[in-house]
This record gives sequence, structure tokens and C-alpha cells, in this order.
Amino acid sequence: MAVSALLLFAGAARAEGPAFDLVVQAPQPLRELLDRHLELGRFRAVADLDEAELARLITLADRDARELLATQGHFAPKITITREPAGAATPRPRLLVRVEPGEPARVTDVRITFEGDLAQSAEADAIAQREAVVAGWALPAGRVFTQAAWDDAKMQALQAVLARRYPAARIAATEADVDAAAGTARLAVRIDSGPLYRLGPVRVAGMSLYDPQLVERLSRLPPGSPFDRARLLDAQARLAASGWFDSAFLHVDPQTDPEAAVVQATVRESPLRKWVLGIGFTTDGGPRLSAEHTHNRVPWLGWRAITRAQAERRNPFLQADLTAPPEANGWHWTLLGRTEKLDDGERITQAQRLRLGRARAEDRFDRGFFVQLDRASSREPAALRLTDVETGDGSAVFAGVTWTGRWFDDLQAPTRGWGLGAEVGAGLTFGSRREPFQRTLVRGLAYQPLAEGRIQWRGEAAAVFARSEARIPATQLFRTGGATSVRGYAYQDIGVPLAGGQVGPGRLMMVGSAEWQRPLRREGLPTALESALFVDVGAVGDEPGDLRAKVGVGGGVRWKSPVGLLEVALAWGVQPRRVRLHFNAGFVF
Repeated sequence: MAVSALLLFAGAARAEGPAFDLVVQAPQPLRELLDRHLELGRFRAVADLDEAELARLITLADRDARELLATQGHFAPKITITREPAGAATPRPRLLVRVEPGEPARVTDVRITFEGDLAQSAEADAIAQREAVVAGWALPAGRVFTQAAWDDAKMQALQAVLARRYPAARIAATEADVDAAAGTARLAVRIDSGPLYRLGPVRVAGMSLYDPQLVERLSRLPPGSPFDRARLLDAQARLAASGWFDSAFLHVDPQTDPEAAVVQATVRESPLRKWVLGIGFTTDGGPRLSAEHTHNRVPWLGWRAITRAQAERRNPFLQADLTAPPEANGWHWTLLGRTEKLDDGERITQAQRLRLGRARAEDRFDRGFFVQLDRASSREPAALRLTDVETGDGSAVFAGVTWTGRWFDDLQAPTRGWGLGAEVGAGLTFGSRREPFQRTLVRGLAYQPLAEGRIQWRGEAAAVFARSEARIPATQLFRTGGATSVRGYAYQDIGVPLAGGQVGPGRLMMVGSAEWQRPLRREGLPTALESALFVDVGAVGDEPGDLRAKVGVGGGVRWKSPVGLLEVALAWGVQPRRVRLHFNAGFVF
């Protein structure tokens, strides 16, 4: 019976409609805040409110409104709540809430103090961290004080301490002294860093197929080094990108010994064997079919083998790549064999390569050395009489060293920083005459931040030094053009001009590019899309006097997608006087 009576009462209340109308008069966005959160609005559906209950609700509404306005920094508002009786124009009584918020309170003083090791340490890193927390305080003097901004500022300051050296940090005390009459707020925060944590051993969970030492060697977290959350995240990314693991999670438990904090690594191993089939299209090569087979632990050898095959009109290839697991010192062996065909529309070049080397990847630097065999042969129209030197027909053995340094803010989609890479080596041609040669390649990439967006500067210079009659294989010479070098030109379309309109490889190459990258905004906020305007320049020749600049200009759109950076660009090739569409995916340096 009680339930039936309640249902009848609710039905009657709905039939009669609201007991009163609520109108809020206040500047935006305060009006929206009060409309949404005033408790008074919840009682409009109660149809049988008497005068005493309504008077009590009005009194409570005044206090409720003041508390809501205080969260936005208004501590001394003028609030009047009046009741207008029902009339001909207003069938229900109306409660009118008028708000004059006044000037919001502003921060006049901020005191940030520290306890624990961070307060006592004289190490340069600790001093820099203290200074960074103070300098990065998100609610400085002069800013409007709001509860949300106060909470965010405290959390950001704590996170800045937690991120490096002190994973057990906590906020020890806070104080917000607000003078409502004066409209001022004095803030104080004390952060207890706790002890300095140094990394200890790595404990691995989830390993059954591969050697657990892989995790320690790939993560590169030296025991005794201070805790750094960014380094842990970088190590996670390396493990996930290594090919041996599908996912990885690294965690330091603050409850462990600060002098040797255990790094707990939980991984999910990649399967021993994996096939990847692909179909796609590139502006440089047209339709493409690809197949890739990975064996992460070749029997008796223990190395990882990746075999790739690509069917494409311009550049089909078959490649086998063997990689040894990293050793304790970080170095690993590599063995690569590759055969490919390059069809530039006029001439077909067949090339083979066999390379053996050792490499080491570090946080900022990659190093390696190698020895390789190269062979190249070309087939051109019978009417043309081109020499082997012009077409790059020949064989050679080559030994070289490589070095790459990266100082980017983000290795997936950088917005500032720079990188530099180099490859230097020497070789000897085979055949009737054996000729020595030297090869050098230097490349650089830099991002210059602007008030709106950034400029990407890209450059590459390469040279082969040898006697003019040396038959150096085309794989050791240079051509350029395409989506990743000089846009507005076909893939490898810039080279040494030969008879019959042919393009051959050259001994000298220079490439430069300037690109203005600017975020596209929506409702004033940057999105994952960026616009790009660029100028690319490239030249290839056998002598410095032969270098003739080929220019491409254009624009495009970049998308920072969840799987990496994707770019589409429309470029005008100045010399061929034609437009080309280019696609590119990912960031590699």
C-alpha cells in the first residue's frame, strides 16, 4: 500500500508540474554553474511545498550559491533571492536568484617548501629539480584563485617531484589563506620528497620463450642510477619495439629498498614465428604487395631472422636479416642479404648486397661498424651506349662505421630538438682493375620552435672519392627524389643526366629542406592535424661544378595518428613543371 501511495503521489506531482520556476541572473559562465548545481533546482518537482519549507530552501540556496561561487574565486558576492507570486503571465511562483559576483580573488603570494632528501641534497640534479618545481608552479601570483586551479597546481607540483628521483613523494601540508574582503589569496605548499631512490635489479615476469636477460639488456637501466619515470617509459617502448615482446610494463615499488629499488618488469612475449602480409600503394612505386616472416629464435643459432619480400613495379626486393640478441655490453651482431630491382622507367638496375656488422643502440646514440659486398648491373635500351662507370655497373667490398645522435623531445613525433648521423668508410672495386674509393655521408635534422608551430630543417650531403675510371656499384653511389627527399620529383629521379634522357647515379649529392609545420586548431585548441609548407632542394653530380639544384615546393597535411605520423603532400617540381602527390608514414632518423 505504501508503494502504491508513493507512486500516486509521484504521478500527481508530474501531472501538476513544477512547484516553482527558478531563474538565475549572473554573468556567464557562473550562471551555467548555478543553473546546473544549485540544490534548489532539485525541489522544483515537489508540488506540495509549504511556505516554511520554501523559506528554508531559500536560506539554504544562499549558502549553496556562495559555496559554488567560491570555487571560482568569488568569495564576497552579493546574492539576493526573491520570490515572485504566480500571476496571469506566470502560472507558477518564480524564484529569482540575482548574483553580483564582484572581482575574483587573486593570488598574492606563493610559498613552496620541501622536506626529505630533496630539501637537503646539494646535488646539481636535486637543485635543478627544486628550481623546476618552483618555476613551473601553475598558479602564480596575479592569477585568479579557483579551487580547480589550486588542486591542479598542487598535483602538477607533486608529479614533478614524483617523476624523477623520488617515487614516494607526497604533499605534507597545504594552506590557502583567502581574504574575502580584500580579494586576495596566499598559498603555501610543503612537499615531502622522501628518500632518493636508486634502481636495483630487474625482476622479470611473463618470460617463457626467450632469455630473461633480454629484458635487462634492452631496458638499459643501470643499477645505481637514480629513479627516472621518463627512462622507464623509454625502456618500455624499447622492449615493445624490439620484436621479442608484444607489450611491456616497468614499475618501481616505493615500498622496496630506496638504495636498490627493484624494477618489476611484466612482459608479454611475441610468438616465435609470425607472418605479416600487406597490400598498399605509394606515390613513388605504385601498388605494392608485401610479405614478412619473423622467427624470433632460429634453431641452433638463437638469432632472430626476418625475411621480407616486396612485389612492386618500381622496386621489388627480397631481403633476409639476422639479428643476434644484445650482449651484456649492448653490442649485437647483424647479418643481411638483399637482392632488388630498380626500374626508373628507362633503365633496370639489378643489385645485390651482403653485409655483416656489429651495432649498439643507446638512449641517444646508435653506433655500428660493418663490412659488405655490393654488386650492381643495369640494362638500358640497346640504342644507348653507356659505360659501366656511367650506369654504376660493378662490384666492390666496403667497410664502414655508422653513428647517429638524437636530441629530440619525442622520437615518434618530435616538435623540437635535433639529430645528426654519419656513415664513413672505404672500399675496393672488383673486376679487371681494382680501384680504392672512399665514401662519406652526413645527414641532419632540426626543429626550430616558433610562436605558432615550428620549422623543420633537413639536410644531407654525401660524396664518393675515387678515380674517374673506377667501376663503383650503383648501390654505393647516389640518386635522390621522392617523398622522403625532394618532393615534386619521382623516386630516384634526380641524378646524373645521361644520353637518351637517362638518369644515372652520381658521386656527389646534396639535399636540403625547410618546412613550416603548424597545428590546425578547432575552437582555439590544437588538434592532431598539422599543415605544412615546404621547399625541397636536391642535386646530384660527379663533380662540384656538375651540381644543378632541383627544386620542389608545396604543402600538405600531417596527422599524429595513434600508430604514428602520417603525411600527405602535394608538391610542384620546378624543373619538370609538374605536380606530384606524396604519401609518407612514420618518423625515422
